Amino acid sequence: MTEILAPAGDKNSALAAVNAGANAIYLGLKEYSARSSAENFDYENFEEISKYCHAFGVKVYVAMNTLVKDGELKNFISSAVTAWNKGADALIISDIFLGKFLKENCPEIILHLSTQAGVCNAYGARLAKKYGFSRVILARETAIEDIEEIAKIIETEVFVQGALCTCFSGQCYLSSFAGGNSGNRGKCKQPCRKKYSIDREGFEDSAYRLSLSDLSVGENIDRLVGVGVASFKIEGRMRRPEYVSAAVKYYKNLLKNVENSAALSDLKRTFNRGNYTKGLAFGQDKSFISSQVQGHIGEFVGIIKVENGKFICQSRQKFSKGDGFKILRGGKEVGGAIYLGEAKNGFILSSKARLKNGDKAFITTDTALNARLLSTDKNIPINVEINLFAGKKAQVFINGNAFTGETALECAQSRPITVEEIQKAFKKVDKYPFEVRFGAINTDGVFMPASELNALRRTVYAKFYDNLTATNRKVITPNCVFSQKSSVKNVKIAAICTNFSNITADIGILKLNDFYADISALVRNFKGEKYLFLPPYLTGKEIEKVKDIVKGFDGIYCDGIYGIELASELDKPLFAGTGFNISNRADIEMCKAKYIALSKELTASEAADITAENSFYLTAGDIKVMDLIYCPFEKRCATCDKRENYTLTDENGRKFPLRRYKTGACRFELYNCASLAASTPTGTLLDCTLQSEPQKIIEICKNDKALREYFKNYTRGHSELSVF
Repeated sequence: MTEILAPAGDKNSALAAVNAGANAIYLGLKEYSARSSAENFDYENFEEISKYCHAFGVKVYVAMNTLVKDGELKNFISSAVTAWNKGADALIISDIFLGKFLKENCPEIILHLSTQAGVCNAYGARLAKKYGFSRVILARETAIEDIEEIAKIIETEVFVQGALCTCFSGQCYLSSFAGGNSGNRGKCKQPCRKKYSIDREGFEDSAYRLSLSDLSVGENIDRLVGVGVASFKIEGRMRRPEYVSAAVKYYKNLLKNVENSAALSDLKRTFNRGNYTKGLAFGQDKSFISSQVQGHIGEFVGIIKVENGKFICQSRQKFSKGDGFKILRGGKEVGGAIYLGEAKNGFILSSKARLKNGDKAFITTDTALNARLLSTDKNIPINVEINLFAGKKAQVFINGNAFTGETALECAQSRPITVEEIQKAFKKVDKYPFEVRFGAINTDGVFMPASELNALRRTVYAKFYDNLTATNRKVITPNCVFSQKSSVKNVKIAAICTNFSNITADIGILKLNDFYADISALVRNFKGEKYLFLPPYLTGKEIEKVKDIVKGFDGIYCDGIYGIELASELDKPLFAGTGFNISNRADIEMCKAKYIALSKELTASEAADITAENSFYLTAGDIKVMDLIYCPFEKRCATCDKRENYTLTDENGRKFPLRRYKTGACRFELYNCASLAASTPTGTLLDCTLQSEPQKIIEICKNDKALREYFKNYTRGHSELSVF
């Protein structure tokens, strides 16, 4: 069955999803949720909503998709097992190694691999299946051709609606390094939604250069059905219940092939950033970047006309008190407005901004719509039959299931209980979503106080509900043993460079500016181990090209988990890059790469606790904070200056290097505004991608003072500061 999967940031959103017809919901607990700012659920509330969903045949997936540090391992495992025991149908895990560890120790648990793991090609899908995952939630950037190949390998879940991250899934560190709030830890402050300028003609003005429109696949969902996608995911655990309801109904209608224009209007009015994009699965479209408007834009409803100092919105549509609007001029937001009352040929708006003739009004809060979207309650029809006979225990049948009272009933001495009184008592459904219908009610004139009758109802309904929602699974107890820290310290130096000329290091990692260029001159005369740098995202077609290049190297350094399967196929050793986010002993134990780069979000002390003889820690040079799989210049290829390096400047004047490289298509990397100068508890990893003197950095990398003096504008990164 095709699954519509809805977000549930709180109880009300979960109820809205079920009432709208969702087949499944996903939610977070109070810990380890990548949406920690959502209300989320404690165990008691989770168990309650899980039972409610199961009563309607709706599955519940629990997102535990954050980076887990070593000191949190035991608590994470305990939380995962508790969520499973309390009714989760699957756990969404972003750390593929921690998931493998959990599956080996608790094989009953069903695991879905989070989009944060960055599965974008068949190699990543095969790895997920091999490690025990039942489903992969694909990176939002995955091409339709690769989606089709992945769906042949493993059950596949794809985003169809909601916010898009500007950075490739699981590889964003901008919030982490620019503000100390890690997106990988669920604390993202969304710096990508701020204004920036870029030093390219036409992009010098400050605008929302990295802010993407909301995804809305819409009718293209048919193409996803056609390639075998099993689950269609709506993003939005931070959004309101009416949005959840509108989105579920919109996609349910699409799958049923019913007329859907009204449902699309409802969806736009509940949340719409940038008038929507179809997403990268189908190629970057003109509406992909929302550079002029950040936030909910709503739906266009009319043009402003100023008459006698009043702002009249010319529209045939009817609105009411409490409705809110956003006003755009030349595509840019100029302010908000609220409904005041009707006017000839439209309605009057009140706004603190000075509106002008020709401004466009978009409704962002439609009170009548919101009420309508949340007005439907879903109920379970139950047929109730009751036998109350003197000398026998009460019998209640619900949908054919028999329940018996505790004590025998007595014959009435004066007034016997009536059928009407019995029905009145059992029409009360308490907290349960029941729609009561009565079958036969039989009694021979017994006496039963109202308090006992109500107690019987409560007991019977509770038992029926528990039976209806029971998972009937065995309660499991974790018994996990973690490996001990290695006593052998790695003293090797590995350097990421775009050219190996005049470089001396134990391991050289070549990062190409163009995967189609002749690279022979770049690696000539290098004496150390030669590894080819592979970015976290490559399509299946691009990997075929890479296979030829890898032949001239000793191994591959990869920032995506697909590198494990690719290295195995090519019989080449793997250097697992910082993009693997190795953060705990379970990761170290499960990752069988020749070399391992620890997460750049660990402190030096945290890294020291999990070091191994093959581990490395990013110590100096550049800090890559984003991988962009789209063109930030809106694919204006005809006027492109084809530079390799640009500068992104924020409103505080901080300058972030923006590197362009080619895998066939143009891709971009964003780097931190300050270079890294830190110490390392293990092997030294240097990122010299943008450095003009990489050999100089190699020579001084183990001298903190020399590093700081060399860079001048530097940061200690997270070596001394933990991220939250």
